[in-house]
Amino acid sequence: MLQTDTLKNGYKIIQDTDRFQFGIDAVLLADFAAGSVHEGDKVIDLGTGTGIIPLLMAGRWKSTEGAFNTPLRGTQATQVTFTGLEVQEASAEMAAQSVALNGLEKQIQIVHGDLKEAGRLFPRHSFNVVTCNPPYMIDEHGRGNALDAKTIARHEVLCTLEDVVAAADTLLATHGKFFMIHRPFRLPEIFSALEKHSMEMKRMRLIQPFAGKEPNMVLIEARKNAKRRLTIEPPLVVRNDNGEYTDEIHRIYGD
Repeated sequence: MLQTDTLKNGYKIIQDTDRFQFGIDAVLLADFAAGSVHEGDKVIDLGTGTGIIPLLMAGRWKSTEGAFNTPLRGTQATQVTFTGLEVQEASAEMAAQSVALNGLEKQIQIVHGDLKEAGRLFPRHSFNVVTCNPPYMIDEHGRGNALDAKTIARHEVLCTLEDVVAAADTLLATHGKFFMIHRPFRLPEIFSALEKHSMEMKRMRLIQPFAGKEPNMVLIEARKNAKRRLTIEPPLVVRNDNGEYTDEIHRIYGD
């Protein structure tokens, strides 16, 4: 069933309650990446689903013309543009409808296509920033029908970690930035894939469900053709001992 939800930035998003809906991982990734987007950047979100990450990040660049909302005095801001690439046609259609609902057609473009065909769909090395909230799982646990929307979103059915990093390599300009959220147990694979494609991990933040608990997600920033230097940020704790969101999570959600 289709429903329309309102995001923290006031934009609306159309989702199907019977399909995969965005979760906290998408919200955390959008917040992690948004601060590194600059005037004039071209941003692409791989596997955008219903467009949640472009919609959240575009909220940081609101004005009457969609440009950055705090330009330097005496200068005119250059619009940041976003592209969402989605392989599932139904999700891509919902994303495009959400973009139109918010009047963001000049700032956000939704493309129905496979990220493995990124080099054919877009000019090579034409984006400054790539984001991705990819499927995490590689085993059969919790896996349903291989073509089910939820299975495709959670499991490496239509794309692998290598496919995602290869697409980012194809699309990123030199020194471009790649942002991804994933599972910590796959960090060795992530490092290996990034090195293969000449990207260096520059920033990493582990996410803990509770203080003192093992991290269950990790945010990463990698840069193309960059020098080796990794900053590990303090862990992000999602919930207090009483089960309530921490102050930082409330900030990210705009509460």
